[in-house]
Amino acid sequence: MINLNTTYMGIPLKNPVIVGSCNLSIDDKTLRKIEEAGAAAVVYKSLFEEQIQLENLKMGNQLDEFNERHAEMTSLFPNIDHAGPEEYLFNLARIVKMLNIPVLASLNAIHVDTSTEYAKKIEDMGVAGLELNFYADNINMETSGHDVIMAQVEAAQAVINTVKMPVAVKLSPFYSNILNVVKKFDNLGVKGFVLFNRLFQPDFDLDREIHHFPYNLSHPEDNRLPLRYAGLLYSKVNGSICANTGIFSGNDVIKMILAGADTVQVVSTLYKNKVDVIAEILSEMKQWMESKNYSSLSDFRGKLSAVNSKDMFAYKRAQYIDILMKSEDIFRKYPSV
Repeated sequence: MINLNTTYMGIPLKNPVIVGSCNLSIDDKTLRKIEEAGAAAVVYKSLFEEQIQLENLKMGNQLDEFNERHAEMTSLFPNIDHAGPEEYLFNLARIVKMLNIPVLASLNAIHVDTSTEYAKKIEDMGVAGLELNFYADNINMETSGHDVIMAQVEAAQAVINTVKMPVAVKLSPFYSNILNVVKKFDNLGVKGFVLFNRLFQPDFDLDREIHHFPYNLSHPEDNRLPLRYAGLLYSKVNGSICANTGIFSGNDVIKMILAGADTVQVVSTLYKNKVDVIAEILSEMKQWMESKNYSSLSDFRGKLSAVNSKDMFAYKRAQYIDILMKSEDIFRKYPSV
């Protein structure tokens, strides 16, 4: 009998397919379909520091608007704690109760105080774990890469010290040495690594000559980057490995498990192929495992990782050189060149 069970951040899951943070996770009807289709867990849509600060600013403006209209009004608006994005927290708690699968939260905060304050509030909503969504959009030429990394490490450490739930980090691929960054987080006690953030880049509308920001979904070819780093990190870190970006089919999930991932996150395939694709992914996985006589994911997890690969150059610079030297391959694929 095929067993798809796995563990992520110490959380037992019935299979490795997690629905990543996206707008789909805020719709009750869609969430029920996601659960029925067989998803093992859901990451609720991210809470961003900008949302928190904007709501704080709006509330502050409302409280201060008439404060000094005349002397008697100085006590009309007493100091109160702004509730922040209470609607987000309320819906998160409601969804935790509604679903029978683990619900993870996602927090994209910049400052340590915000990270710890809202990590604790999120934990109180009953989630199974927290994903710190790290994304630094640096436009200051004086900020060093080291400064960016250390700010993120400081925020992660503060959150880990504040909450009891397991904490994962969702990273971008834009570090000079991703492996070293992961090691720093792993040493802190981070329980999971989501590889990688899909960042939205601006484009230009040439007719109107303005910026616009298209919502670009991933493509299956995009999974090669997380595939490579899942393979490099397998057996090298204590935290779980979760591959994200370009996961569309059962075959894509199988590849990630072969590289060494414990779980995957899917989003784009749900938009392109509808929620029922989750059931198709799980079915494809079971069929492949049966054909290979594998009964569990542990039978083949990490089989093609760097530590287990029979090709000594598969993950090294020599592979890159070898590909470039084989010019006949590209000509066979594109004979019209």
